[in-house]
Amino acid sequence: MTHPIPRLLGMNRVAAIDCGTNSLRLLVAEVTERHDGSFSLRDLHREMRVVRLGQGVDATGRLAPEALQRTADALADYVGVLRRKGVEQVRMVATSATRDAANRDEFFAMTHAVLGVEAEVISGAEEARLSFVGAVGELAPEDGPFLVADVGGGSTELVLGDWDGTRAVVRAAKSVDIGCVRLTERCLRSDPPTADEIAAADAVAVEVLAEAFAAVPVAEARTWVGVAGTVTTLSAIAQDLPAYDPDRIHLSALSGADIEGITGRLLAATHDERAAIPAMHPGRVDVIAGGALVVRALARHIIGTAPIERLSVSEHDILDGIALSIVENADRP
Repeated sequence: MTHPIPRLLGMNRVAAIDCGTNSLRLLVAEVTERHDGSFSLRDLHREMRVVRLGQGVDATGRLAPEALQRTADALADYVGVLRRKGVEQVRMVATSATRDAANRDEFFAMTHAVLGVEAEVISGAEEARLSFVGAVGELAPEDGPFLVADVGGGSTELVLGDWDGTRAVVRAAKSVDIGCVRLTERCLRSDPPTADEIAAADAVAVEVLAEAFAAVPVAEARTWVGVAGTVTTLSAIAQDLPAYDPDRIHLSALSGADIEGITGRLLAATHDERAAIPAMHPGRVDVIAGGALVVRALARHIIGTAPIERLSVSEHDILDGIALSIVENADRP
C-alpha cells in the first residue's frame, strides 16, 4: 500500500484520509495523468464519520480516550475499504485538534497500528493550500482570483489564489483557531443559546477571523468558495433537501441573505429542532449553529469588501487536494 506511484500515463488508485476536529473522512480515487503532466481524479468512494476527535481539546489540551477510540474504530473500517478498492498508496493528514493536543503521540501510535502508515500533522498553511487545490479544480479560470474558506471543527482556513485550468497558484493563506466545535464548546452552552452567548460567540469569531483577514487580501477575490461540512450542510438547509444530496449541493450558491437567515434559524432552534432537519447529519446537530455563526462572520466581511455577492459551495475540498498531492509528490524514476 505504501510503494510510490510511477510517472506513467494511466491510472492509479489512491486514498486520502482527513482527520479533523469533528470528522474523519475518506476519499478513494482513481488518478489519471494528463499529457501536460497534470492529474485528474475520479471518485470511487467517499465517506465521512463524525468521530469528534477534538472533544474537549480546547479546554483540556488533550485528546479524550473515548475520542481516540471512536477514531480508531472508524479508521479500522476504512482499512477494509482500502483493501476492497485495491488502493496502491494512502496519505492521512491530521489537522487542528491533533496539532493542539499534548498527548498527540497516542494518536500517532494508534493510527500507525491501525492503518500501517504514519499520519501527518500538517500546518495550517498546508491545510489551506490543500483545500484550495481540491476546491478550484472544476471552476472556470476566468472567474478567479478565488477565495477558498474551509470552516472546520477547530480551525478555519482562508486561501486566495489563481487557477489556470491546470495548476493552482496560492497568493496568500491563513489558518486561525475558530471552528464549529471550538466555538460551540467555548460560547454556545445553552439549548438554544442565549442572546449573551450568541453575542460572545460573535465577538470571538470576529476577533479571531480578523487575523485571517489581515493576512489574506480578500478584496482581490472575484469568487468565494466554501468547503467542508458546515458550509455544505447550510446549502442543504437552504435548498430544503429531503436528505443530504452531494450532487444537489456541489456548486450550489448561498447569498448573504441566505446565510443570515439560516444562521438565525439554527441559533434559535433547540437540539431536537436541529436534529429534525432532514439533511442534518446526526454528528453535526450540536455544533452546526456554531459553524453557521463562523460562516456568517465570514460573509459579513467578504461580501462587500470584495466584488462578491454569494458563496459558492463545493463538495470537493482538502480530500481532493490530499489525493492529488500523493501523485504530485511521489518519487519519480
